[in-house]
Amino acid sequence: MRLVLLGAPGSGKGTQAARLKEYLQIPHISTGDLLRGEVAAGTKLGLEAKEVMARGELVSDDILLGMLEDRLSREDVANGFILDGYPRNLVQAAALDQLLTRIGQPMDYAVQLEVPFDLLVERIAGRAAAEGRSDDNPESVRKRLDVYSNQTAPVIDFYRQQAQLNVVDGVGELDEVFDRIIAAIKPDSDVG
Repeated sequence: MRLVLLGAPGSGKGTQAARLKEYLQIPHISTGDLLRGEVAAGTKLGLEAKEVMARGELVSDDILLGMLEDRLSREDVANGFILDGYPRNLVQAAALDQLLTRIGQPMDYAVQLEVPFDLLVERIAGRAAAEGRSDDNPESVRKRLDVYSNQTAPVIDFYRQQAQLNVVDGVGELDEVFDRIIAAIKPDSDVG
């Protein structure tokens, strides 16, 4: 199964991706982790990304897509994968679709974890306090959520138009949200 997890910061994507990885026995590919790993390993794309980041710029879609293509060529993704953090915009969604078509691994589902804005701010503020992070103040959180909303709305529509989108209520206990995701992607399963 090939999944894209969509959701605003604080929606629980990372937590649910870890659970899905165990349940589905497929790799969880976080583009943030992938990027850090490539930089640490000193790969060609990692070195290019490191230069870009050293200048304080965002890593280009081409570099990220190249890293993703390399990662998706590995044996452990033969039975599928869970993408977290990509695509973040319509250009990336279209590029990912083309890549997956080219390598013969078309996307099965995009799962959007839907959580009300106020609860997202509350969750991130709680996480920031627990982790001692000063960068997650309410104003910066609201700004990040606005950026997410503006950039990701077209991605959600992209997957909706391809009949691949499943919107899941991301509010509730971890097990409840997980069961909703499984019900959306494996309607014949018996979880819970």
